[in-house]
Amino acid sequence: MLVTLADALRLLVVPVFCWAAVRDIRTRRLPNRLWPPLYALGASTLALTVVGRWPLAGGDWLFALRVAVSLFVVAPLGYGLWALGGFGGADAKAVIALALVFPTFPAYAVAGETLPLVSTPAGVFSLTVLTNALLVGLAYPLWLALTNLAAGEWSRWLFFTHRVPTDSLTVRHGRLCESSDGHTWSGLDLDALRMYLRWRGTTIEAVRSAPTAARDPGRIGPTFDPTDGRVGCSTSPRTDTPPDTMTTDGGALVCAGVDAGGVAPVDSGDSTERIGDHTGDASEGGSYDEAADYDDPWGAARFLAAIDRDAYGTDPQTLRAGLALVAGQDTVRVSPGLPFLVPLTAGLILAVSYGDLLFALLAVFGIA
Repeated sequence: MLVTLADALRLLVVPVFCWAAVRDIRTRRLPNRLWPPLYALGASTLALTVVGRWPLAGGDWLFALRVAVSLFVVAPLGYGLWALGGFGGADAKAVIALALVFPTFPAYAVAGETLPLVSTPAGVFSLTVLTNALLVGLAYPLWLALTNLAAGEWSRWLFFTHRVPTDSLTVRHGRLCESSDGHTWSGLDLDALRMYLRWRGTTIEAVRSAPTAARDPGRIGPTFDPTDGRVGCSTSPRTDTPPDTMTTDGGALVCAGVDAGGVAPVDSGDSTERIGDHTGDASEGGSYDEAADYDDPWGAARFLAAIDRDAYGTDPQTLRAGLALVAGQDTVRVSPGLPFLVPLTAGLILAVSYGDLLFALLAVFGIA
């Protein structure tokens, strides 16, 4: 494989993005330390490319223009979409990294071919990666619909949601897409659900086995650190070892001094019984009854007031509606979502190997 040093170094980004995409699927969390080395790599490879083309003259003004578009259009676009709520913070940082590392098309000689196979007149490679990612992302709703149909599920929301067992919500990502009134796009975030359960020191199974008791705010006993809602932290505090501080390790939240990553108690309540201490009160279980009138059902307002962080935009009404749904149904419809880093990684791999999907598609129809 014949390639310049700068373009060879740029390929280091591909396995890093693959690792990040897998971790993003599993945890929806990426460490901030991931990005500075990529930014440094981008600055270094760009400097190597400029030195190799120095002095810039003649047609090199087009190279400079492409670099400028990548750095001052594509990179700010990633930041802007994050600011508008269209991207997560990691997605925006990934776009900025790509704008730095791949401002122009690389060239790789493989088996007599030069990759990427399809380039564009614009020549801004980071823009090609971005458009590839958007096309890949458009295929996700189709895949979701096919899996729904294969499972015998049919609804007008089959392209955007799927039905899952309620007890599986604690290991899933996404948002509830139904309420007692029907479909909703503003249901409870599953990370916020995990935060509530951990704060209360309970499990989804315990809430479902005694829903009427769980709705009573007077039943809330000692409360615990809600964590940030990520998958992989249990809620079973040990009694023989004092809880210590929490650290992160490999995407799973590890809480020192507790079994299986449990959470540390925050305070002790005055009520007589904590729902979800794994002994439960079977007499309080059975069908879910919302007849009882409380000032703060489920302790939702107390939870949101007690935590020292945002619960992903959740308000007490949304939390109560989500808990009522979880308590009363064996299956629920969720919008799983897809971290943009996943199609972005796929778009990068396709861009390096094949090139610009959109330009090739337009060429098929004689538009490009």
